[in-house]
Amino acid sequence: MISVLVVDAQPLQRFGFRMLLESAPDTEIVGEAENGAEAVRWTTELHPDVVLIDIRMPGVDGIEATRRIVAAGGRSRILVLTTFDVDRYAFAALRAGASGFLLKDTRPEELLAGIRAVAAGDAVIAPALTRRLLDAFADRLGDDLCGPVREDPRLDSLTGREREILVAIGQGLTNGEIAQRFTLSESTVKTHVGRVLAKIGARDRIQAVILAYDLRLTRPI
Repeated sequence: MISVLVVDAQPLQRFGFRMLLESAPDTEIVGEAENGAEAVRWTTELHPDVVLIDIRMPGVDGIEATRRIVAAGGRSRILVLTTFDVDRYAFAALRAGASGFLLKDTRPEELLAGIRAVAAGDAVIAPALTRRLLDAFADRLGDDLCGPVREDPRLDSLTGREREILVAIGQGLTNGEIAQRFTLSESTVKTHVGRVLAKIGARDRIQAVILAYDLRLTRPI
């Protein structure tokens, strides 16, 4: 069973999530919280597999709560919910360590699939949506996208091919697209991606995308 902590300021919204999670055979809701401070406390006590958290809440918001939960070093992974597809807080949530984000109007089966993906260690933002999100926030990154590649010891551990793979991940390419670009099999690409994530210390593909942008390896295309 995948244990889920639901965090949302709206009681009706939490009720809806509870109904959905209880209807699925492989998920269970282990707790609810109405703000970020409660989310941090309950995560520490309950150790849920997934924290399903809204961004906009009074007091400690979802971004700060995500930052605190990730910093604590537990196994819980964060799936952020947002009302708007270009919510100005979504990118900050990913930077804080969230494993992805979904819209609140996501279909029930897509939300369940997202929870399962996050629990399995994957990211729930599709590559095309990752590209769209980062494009939307390019203006917020400003001059950070300009200039030469930044030196970083994490890059030193990568082989030439792995660095090319990281750039491709940063551009939002799927494994299939990467395989086509470099004339590799998808299984080989998957192996390369796994090694890249391990070497740069990224929790998932999304964090690798953010690193690629931070180090100016790629820019919005």
